[in-house]
This record gives sequence, C-alpha cells and structure tokens, in this order.
Amino acid sequence: MPQIKSAIKRVKTQDATNKRNAAQMNRLRTIVKKFKKAAEAGEEDASKLRLDAEKALDKAVSKGLIHKNKAARDKSRLAKMSK
Repeated sequence: MPQIKSAIKRVKTQDATNKRNAAQMNRLRTIVKKFKKAAEAGEEDASKLRLDAEKALDKAVSKGLIHKNKAARDKSRLAKMSK
C-alpha cells in the first residue's frame, strides 16, 4: 500500500476506473451475445438488437474501452451474421 498521499488517491481513482470499465465491457459483451443468440435463432427483433450492439460498440470506442478497428471488425461480423 502506498504511503504518499497522492499515490493513495491514485490507487482509489484507478480502482474506481477499473470497476467502471469492467462493468461497461460486461454490458457490451452481453448486448453482443443477445444479438448473436437472436440471429442464430432467426428471431424477428435481431435487426434491432444488431443496431443496439453497434451502438454499444461505438460507445465503447468513444470511452476508450476498445480500439476503433476492433469495433469496425466486430460490426462487420455482426452485419454478416444478420444476413
């Protein structure tokens, strides 16, 4: 455990950020899984779920959770699935 006051604050900040990022990544993965499951089952609302998944990917890029090329690659793969 750090002894310096600024280092103690930094550890607290890092923990909070880590928890927030983990929650957002978990939410992203869940949304993508919902779409994949719906696409495999051939459900009618799969196109709406795909839009939700793409929106979540874009939001993850804007927050710095994933790289923009990964998001583009994932969106391309989701689009292929929906056809």
